[in-house]
Amino acid sequence: MSFGDPNNPYGPPQGQQPGYPPQPPQGQPGYPSQGQPGYGYPQGAPPQQPGYGYPQQPAYPGYPGGNHMPMEMPGLMKTARVLLFILAGLQILFGIIAGIAVGAVQDVSNGVGSGDDTDTLAGLGFLAAAVLVGLGALSIFLGVKFKNGGSGIRVTTIVYASLMILGGLLNTVQGAGGSGTFGGLISLAIAGIILASMVNGAASAWFNRPRY
Repeated sequence: MSFGDPNNPYGPPQGQQPGYPPQPPQGQPGYPSQGQPGYGYPQGAPPQQPGYGYPQQPAYPGYPGGNHMPMEMPGLMKTARVLLFILAGLQILFGIIAGIAVGAVQDVSNGVGSGDDTDTLAGLGFLAAAVLVGLGALSIFLGVKFKNGGSGIRVTTIVYASLMILGGLLNTVQGAGGSGTFGGLISLAIAGIILASMVNGAASAWFNRPRY
């Protein structure tokens, strides 16, 4: 029985039964063979390569170009800063009041003809008032510089608080239980908190922190 001319280009290929759809050749592109990956059909997602312009690893904080988080001022230092501003207000207020009082007393002395005898005392009173106003300005300056000042501000604040403690002790001893003693105790409390906030490790880390 004949199945056609093998040389006929319109007949089925050799080995192919007529009436059946042609089978795709094995190993040809576009026709996946059994057990073999075909062309155009991905077998798995290729590893992703980082593109240009994207960081290969997360940047370290604290370095230029990194995700730098600003350091927050320690809580004790915030308290000391507020106390410096309060102290500045009191010093300036008392200095102005003292200057006005000394001037009023001197006017009265001049009116009764004893102004020459009180000139020295008036001069000392005006000097004390000026010192109070100057200390108030220094307290404001230190409080403002707490935010971005360096180690010099810390040392200045330590010296300033130490002198305040010394003055508070003198006022407490010499006040004889009066207003001087009360003022000395307040000075001791404020200066003690300020000094304590400056001598701990948090203050050292804050004033020596890197700035970008």
